[in-house]
Amino acid sequence: MSLQGRTILITGGGRGLGRAFAEACAAAGAEKILVADIRRDWGEATVESLRQRGAEAAFFDVDLGDPGSIEALGAEVGARYGAIDGLVNNGAIATGIGGKTFEEIDIDTWDRVMAVNVRGTWLMIKAMAPLLRRSSLGGRIVNLASDTALWGAPRLLHYVGSKGAVISMTRSLARELGPDGIAVNAIAPGLVLVEATEYVPEERKRLYVSGRAMPRAQMPEDVSGVIVFLLGQGAGFVTGQLVPVNGGFVFN
Repeated sequence: MSLQGRTILITGGGRGLGRAFAEACAAAGAEKILVADIRRDWGEATVESLRQRGAEAAFFDVDLGDPGSIEALGAEVGARYGAIDGLVNNGAIATGIGGKTFEEIDIDTWDRVMAVNVRGTWLMIKAMAPLLRRSSLGGRIVNLASDTALWGAPRLLHYVGSKGAVISMTRSLARELGPDGIAVNAIAPGLVLVEATEYVPEERKRLYVSGRAMPRAQMPEDVSGVIVFLLGQGAGFVTGQLVPVNGGFVFN
C-alpha cells in the first residue's frame, strides 16, 4: 500500500473525497501530491494541510468544463515535473442537481454535467497520458464513478448517465493504455457524507444506510484505502475494473 516515490495528481482535491484522497496519499508516502481544483481557496487549504503533515504538495487551477484550462494544466504540470505516476479523476458536478425527474432536467444543466463529468475526465486523461507514459514506476489512473450508475438512482439522470459513461470509458481506456503499462480503473462509491452530499434528502440517506450489507453511514476514509491500493505497485496488473465501495449497497 506504499506510494513511496510516486507523484499523484488529484482533481477536485480541495474538499470532500478529493481532500481525503490527497491526505491518504500523503499518509502512504507519496513523494509529491498535486491538487487541482476550480476553487483556489479550497485547493490551497488542502495543500497547506498536507504541507503541515510533512508532505510535498502543490496547487493547480483547473476548470474541468474548459478544454483550454485542462490543456494548460497538462502543460504546466509537464513543465514542472516532467512525469507523473498517478491521476485520480475525482472532480465532477454532483452538488445541488438532484431531485428532478428526467422530464424536468433542463438542457443547459444536462450539458454542463456531461461537459465536466464525462468530457472533463476524457480530456484530463488525454492531457496527462504523455506524463503517465514517462512514469518509471508504472502509470495509474483511477476514475471516480458512482454506484448510482449500478442501481439506477432515480431523479438524477444526468449525473447517473455521466457516471455510467465514466465506467465504460474506463474499460476502453484500459485497452488503449495497457500497452503503455498504464493501469486504468474506476471506483463506485456509495453516498459518502461529505460537503457535496449535504443537500441530499434524509430519505435517500436512510435508504443507503438501511440497504447496505454493512448498515451505517459511509465516510471518506471508507473509500481512501481502495484509491491508495489502485495507485500503488500492487495494482499494476489490475486494469479495466470497476470496484464498488459502498458497504454492500449494490454488488458488482
